Amino acid sequence: MWNLDFQPPEVIEARVLTRLPHAFRKPRRTDWVDANKPGHVMDSFLEGPVFDRAGNLYLTDIPYGRIFRIAPSSLEWELVEAYDGWPNGMAIHADGSLWIADYRRGILRRDAGGGPIETVLGHRNSESFKGVNDLSFDLEGRLYFTDQGQTGLHDPTGRVYRLHADGRLDLLLSNAPSPNGVAASADGKVLFVAVTRGNQVWRAPLLPDGSLSKVGALQTFFGTSGPDGLAVTADGGLVVAHASLGGAFLLNARGEVTHMVRSPAGQTVTNIAFRPGTRQLVLTDSATGSVLEAELPVGGAPLFSHATDSRHQA
Repeated sequence: MWNLDFQPPEVIEARVLTRLPHAFRKPRRTDWVDANKPGHVMDSFLEGPVFDRAGNLYLTDIPYGRIFRIAPSSLEWELVEAYDGWPNGMAIHADGSLWIADYRRGILRRDAGGGPIETVLGHRNSESFKGVNDLSFDLEGRLYFTDQGQTGLHDPTGRVYRLHADGRLDLLLSNAPSPNGVAASADGKVLFVAVTRGNQVWRAPLLPDGSLSKVGALQTFFGTSGPDGLAVTADGGLVVAHASLGGAFLLNARGEVTHMVRSPAGQTVTNIAFRPGTRQLVLTDSATGSVLEAELPVGGAPLFSHATDSRHQA
């Protein structure tokens, strides 16, 4: 049961905004492909959509360690980074820097003006991460990120962390079967976590002392994979990308599925982002190298990347 009126979710048809150009496609096997898509030969696997203040869209290509930038008007693709890593989720700081969850190397940072990628956090107390996956800032500039690795129902030890601006690191969850997308509510009182192999979205109340309490399942899905990227809506709901059901789902504040955004390209919709200040949602259809777009009935919540308060500009 997905909603209390017992009606199916309304379907919103997404459209293909742009595709990875042929010149950037590299159909071959890599260690990442062998581990995560065994038996496949892949030319890309797009993830991590984020917008900067100029309207440029940034994307990662995990198996080839690439970061692309797409211009807002021409939709021209530019390769801005190619390095020895597996970049997955991304977030933009209020200072314009690009933060990257890299499965191999931890939490990385690229200055707004370019320059070398630097490591922000490569391990915790000398212990390597399992494999970080996604990350997002709350409106106070605290960074939440997931440490997914190869966890699942067979090994429910995935972790969720919070990194403060002063470097303090909190371990919030350590029992998630494949934590993936992560996002805090606009008021900072709730943390949402996409738990891929559990096929659920968890809702975790954030207490005044910073700890979590009474974590529960907001919504349960099905499929050969599960929820992936998340985006909070302006009315307190949530958009959930699903990596095997061919689209994304719009949830209201009660967790009811009100709409499905359906992909015209493929089944592997991994991540999502609102164009800041609009109701336009972009989605990565990773297996086909496509970027999709759809108009939703509600816009996205405010983002730290577009904050104007001077205290966020440190």
